[in-house]
Amino acid sequence: MPTYSYACTQCGHSFDAVQSFSDAALTDCPECDGRLRKQYGSVGVTFNGSGFYRTDSRAKQSDAAAGAKAGSTPSSSAGASISPASTGS
Repeated sequence: MPTYSYACTQCGHSFDAVQSFSDAALTDCPECDGRLRKQYGSVGVTFNGSGFYRTDSRAKQSDAAAGAKAGSTPSSSAGASISPASTGS
């Protein structure tokens, strides 16, 4: 069951409540009977599986970049590309 954080808009009292997803949100402050607001914070979510990690797509890009530096691209084998060092003049 998730834990929700609440804060009173009148007295500033804040507390956490463990509630089911199907439970209605709390509306009355237990201290002063004022109006409550849900507090939202960062969510701890973990994505598992292929495609969710930054390094999953990086390996393919770095392999392509390494191939381009080595001159194994079709345009460089035809002699049509200009190396970055020769364009400085």
